[in-house]
Amino acid sequence: MAKTLSERILKLFGWSLELRIPEGIKKCVLIVAPHTSNWDFIIGRLCFNVIGLPTKFLIKKEAFFWPLGPLLRKLGGIPVDRSKSNNVIKEIAHLFTQYDELIITITPEGTRRLNENWKRGFYYIAELAEVPIAVAFVDYGKKQAGIAYAFTPTGDFDKDFVKIRALYYDKKAKFPENFNLSPMYQDIK
Repeated sequence: MAKTLSERILKLFGWSLELRIPEGIKKCVLIVAPHTSNWDFIIGRLCFNVIGLPTKFLIKKEAFFWPLGPLLRKLGGIPVDRSKSNNVIKEIAHLFTQYDELIITITPEGTRRLNENWKRGFYYIAELAEVPIAVAFVDYGKKQAGIAYAFTPTGDFDKDFVKIRALYYDKKAKFPENFNLSPMYQDIK
């Protein structure tokens, strides 16, 4: 039922899916960008319903208030306390040892507002958990969402980020003024 309803909603609003995730991936860190609107979550959730991809996602703990909290948990939300200097990377990486199948979705921008530098936690989680990174997108220009590819981190973030970043050059955010591909990498194309 959720799949059919999600397909109809996406079709009604003119959205299509583009999927290229390799078969057989049962565990990965799935990154999604651009992330400039709450609509990104809704579109993403509908897409995951259509392809039957059970995913968990990190979200700030402040969003887990009543009555939204129980719903977020049911949808796969994992609260993250961003105010403390805790070891979220190790905790999330450890989750992969507790499941036979686990996909954790992360928005590396870390916020819907303009962020000058993407967070690198997604990369370190994948490295520590020894799982691939799947690279996904939401493109408001083409009304298309999908998973472009997956790769195993090499240990060289700068090198791997060049490939990641290349996917997003032609993707349009809901609020383009809030989307940034990290100025520290502006000279790399």
